[in-house]
Amino acid sequence: MELRLSLAGIKRSIKLGRFSRYRNAIVVLASALLVIPLTIWLLQPAAVPDLAHGNVVGARALAAEWAKGDVIVLVRHVERCDHSTAACLSGDDGITERSRSVAVSVGAQFQKMGLSKADIYNSPMIRTAQTATFMFNKVGVGEDWLISCKGTMLRDALSHKVAGRNLILVTHSECMDQLEKDLKLPTSTLGYGASLFISTQSQQAPRMLGFIEASDWHSVTTE
Repeated sequence: MELRLSLAGIKRSIKLGRFSRYRNAIVVLASALLVIPLTIWLLQPAAVPDLAHGNVVGARALAAEWAKGDVIVLVRHVERCDHSTAACLSGDDGITERSRSVAVSVGAQFQKMGLSKADIYNSPMIRTAQTATFMFNKVGVGEDWLISCKGTMLRDALSHKVAGRNLILVTHSECMDQLEKDLKLPTSTLGYGASLFISTQSQQAPRMLGFIEASDWHSVTTE
């Protein structure tokens, strides 16, 4: 089979037979170029859900698990003074003065959820101790595992979880990242005062429920 072309008086012929033998290979290659990226995308772990902004299904799941005492939540300390130009609450190793109200506001949201069956721990750092004080009106002596958490965050959290009681851990962004890694999830960039929730309904297979940023609690709804 031959294709004849004529352009500006110049005639050319192309024998198509030589290309037909490669047709199947070309089709396979083109298909692979489409399928491989799609497969990679489908196999990527899902992003951690945002439980705010009208995510009714996610908020209901959190409420149900919280009522049963099956939740572990990591709460990031509020704004640290040494990373800000804002006035310090007391010393540059703690939180800023303006972030105190953020901690109080987030604590009020947890109070609405219910704290009667919740155990609260904080890391030894002053910024987490101050955050726990204003958020939950409680501060512990400080748990080293809530700052030295590389590779052990999920294991240590589960070991401190009491059946039928929620576990609140006031900690740091790197420990929240580690928890996501332990659950084989992509890490999130969570802000000061953010909360990261997991369900321990099955201790053998804890699962991510999602996160709520400190400023987004007003948009959390179960209706």
